[in-house]
Amino acid sequence: MISIDGLTVEFGGTTLFKDISFVINPKDRIALMGKNGAGKSTLLKILAGVQRPTSGKVSVPKECSVCYLPQHLMTEDGNTVWEETIKAFSHLKAMEDEINALNEQLTTRTDYESDDYMALIEKVSTLSEKFYAIDSTHIDEDVEKTLLGLGFERSDFQRQTSEFSGGWRMRIELAKLLLQKPDVLLLDEPTNHLDIESIQWLEDFLIESATAVVVISHDRRFIDNITTRTIEVTLGRIYDYKATYSHYLELRKERRQQQEKQYADQQKQIAEAKEFIERFKGTYSKTYQVQSKVKWLEKLDIVEVDEEDTSALNLRFPPSPRSGQYPIIADNVGKSYDDKVIFQNASFTIERGEKVAFVGRNGEGKSTLVKCIMEEIKHDGNLKLGHNVQIGYFAQNSASLLDEEKTIFQTIDDIAVGDIRLKIKDMLGAFMFGGEESLKKVKVLSGGERVRLCMIKLLLEPVNLLILDEPTNHLDLRTKDILKQALRDFDGTLIVVSHDRDFLSGLVSKTYEFGGGRVKEHLCGVDEFLQQKKMDNLAELERKKKK
Repeated sequence: MISIDGLTVEFGGTTLFKDISFVINPKDRIALMGKNGAGKSTLLKILAGVQRPTSGKVSVPKECSVCYLPQHLMTEDGNTVWEETIKAFSHLKAMEDEINALNEQLTTRTDYESDDYMALIEKVSTLSEKFYAIDSTHIDEDVEKTLLGLGFERSDFQRQTSEFSGGWRMRIELAKLLLQKPDVLLLDEPTNHLDIESIQWLEDFLIESATAVVVISHDRRFIDNITTRTIEVTLGRIYDYKATYSHYLELRKERRQQQEKQYADQQKQIAEAKEFIERFKGTYSKTYQVQSKVKWLEKLDIVEVDEEDTSALNLRFPPSPRSGQYPIIADNVGKSYDDKVIFQNASFTIERGEKVAFVGRNGEGKSTLVKCIMEEIKHDGNLKLGHNVQIGYFAQNSASLLDEEKTIFQTIDDIAVGDIRLKIKDMLGAFMFGGEESLKKVKVLSGGERVRLCMIKLLLEPVNLLILDEPTNHLDLRTKDILKQALRDFDGTLIVVSHDRDFLSGLVSKTYEFGGGRVKEHLCGVDEFLQQKKMDNLAELERKKKK
């Protein structure tokens, strides 16, 4: 359907990828994987036609419709949620006009046997099939289903889009794309702004639709559930397997082991041949065998072992200054906006060294309680921080608040004080921003690279209470695993807000469940919490609460 041939992309003398080729077939569901900065988003932009490669070409059939959801996009103001979403069907009128014009040609032309006439019939047939596949009598129903599936309430439909955060506006754009039912859907981090219930709905939608999908996501469970093929971009090359990501990792490991064995066997044969040549090159009776070995060596195709990307984040939080026994004590804490109660009567105590998770649907108050702890907003009840509590805070929008005109080095140099300023280059190197990388401007960084930069800011001063609000958005899977291990080793107190069950599993020992205006404490990790609820994932919990 879409053919990618000999694609090369270069930026300022650096080759992002070189001479890559593959084909996107109908109904393919492809996970585009790779570490942050490998070129995944760039490749998706090229497939969408919004960016041009240095060389090579992308061939898209004329009748093939492609829709693209970028990482960062803002919906225009001036419309309600419903008015903006129903724009997804504005193309139907144009399609109907084109079909009518083509049918008019068919009735007036008389060259019935010509190739042009047959091509015209085929074009009308293809367009008509697409047009009538969209049941326009159920447009309102489809819009409602899609908006509800993505987490909107019916009361939101007539609200202005300007009243919603960037994440919710992104959901409106996603709804518009899904309603258009394109032949190919290109999604760049679609789950970053979705709660678990909406992620589950999107999984089901993509699996049941006939649309081909190419998706970038660092949600391991999501991509394993929806994709049937994995293309990994690494070291300027691609590896393409018809397998889920987890299965692909196993296949790649097996392939590399086979390559290493074949390489070792071949090197042994080469060494034996060279030894034979050296030993008998002056012996008349062995002349034929020597020449045969020389020719064999000249014609030999050397076995190549796939390069492995060994660059990795080196993250370790400094030792924490000792805080009081109870860094946070909450007594009947609540927050309301006008008549809307976000949560109320929240009472709990977090002890020194505990690692806890805040879980629940979007809008139930997780980030609001974090802002109360940070004293960013006023609240009801008493919320007390313990003795000598020093907080390191990563907010959901931390990455977007960076000054885009500064370089990576300037970003850290401007806020570092004291002896730590002597170690800035070492810190940048440990976060894969060494050498010339540190001179890049923030505006050219990928989402994951910006998150890494924000993490460096957390390390500039020792802290004993880390509060991380959705820290894994935009992080590649390997970096996410490294962050998780660093948090396990962190000797202070941790509060993490996340929808990522894999990330929370084995990290936290206490879970706070947000929902229905309440904050409920569970004295166990996420896996045990789910077992108690007799459910296998957080989405099941959320569906039960909604019922």
